[in-house]
Amino acid sequence: MNSTLNCSRTSENDSGIWNSHVVLALGIPQMTIGLMSIISNLIVVIAIVSSRAVHRSIFILFCNLAISDILVGSSGLWIAVLFIRDPQSTITGSSGLLKAYVFYVISILSTVYNLVGIAIERYLAVTDSLRMKCRVSRKQTLSGALINWALAIIFGCLPLTGWHCLDSFDNMSTLYSPFCIDYLIFVTIPNCILAIFLPLFTYIGIIVILRKQKSSMGTLEQLNTTYKIAEANVARTCIFIWILTMISYIPLFGGVLWDETNVVCPQSLNIDAFIFRNLSAMMITLNSLSNPIIYSLRVKSLGNNFIFFKCHSSNRIDVQIIEHV
Repeated sequence: MNSTLNCSRTSENDSGIWNSHVVLALGIPQMTIGLMSIISNLIVVIAIVSSRAVHRSIFILFCNLAISDILVGSSGLWIAVLFIRDPQSTITGSSGLLKAYVFYVISILSTVYNLVGIAIERYLAVTDSLRMKCRVSRKQTLSGALINWALAIIFGCLPLTGWHCLDSFDNMSTLYSPFCIDYLIFVTIPNCILAIFLPLFTYIGIIVILRKQKSSMGTLEQLNTTYKIAEANVARTCIFIWILTMISYIPLFGGVLWDETNVVCPQSLNIDAFIFRNLSAMMITLNSLSNPIIYSLRVKSLGNNFIFFKCHSSNRIDVQIIEHV
């Protein structure tokens, strides 16, 4: 933001922006969704850890995703509390809000990387099994999870190392003060694209593989039926993930783009802009609540829903189970 703008962090001219009814109408649902996300994902972690399947790669990723979503719910709850206590601080920015935002960014990035990791693991599970190779090992999965967290922490903590606009209005974000707009562009746009497109491409790849296998089994009607069921399961999952991701992250993506193109003081904005900001954050927290429904809460059915077949040179057909994607 241009430093020549006559902006101020004082609340003298901003007392009319918020009123108690609007604050409670935005803050209470965010707190409720955050608490529900924490509880549901905590149940998922306990269920996976207490089951024997915890040693399998896909369940490690499910558990890691649930931990990320717990952090999303916790940070969303933290921000909601700060908003209810002092809504003006979410316009002018504060050191406490900066820490809460950093925690929020780390948890969102870790969720995105875990969703991408699950999609890649599912693709590798299909291709490796069809080629009669070993699946992704537990050690490889744990290494990938650690890398995901390392990247999320590194990118998320950049504002704490000095890349923030808490002490200056130069380049300050209009909606997400005290973040700088160039930091938001740096961390938001690439990761939103990653979250939207990479999982979609991997699931489409799995569907293509299944269709090729189904064609190679053209003379066996029963096997074709099984492939059709598997393909339908993947297609439904892919569409559901795609729609949920779009609904959850596109508002934030659009808000950052709007922020980049509107050089104004936060105090001069209409309250509708900040309501949109709060609702976009609420959608991301809602996504963390929905993830267990898509993935981890189907623990009992995982490993029994996704069947594929592979042919040996002797024309003998083996039946193997691939976990539901």
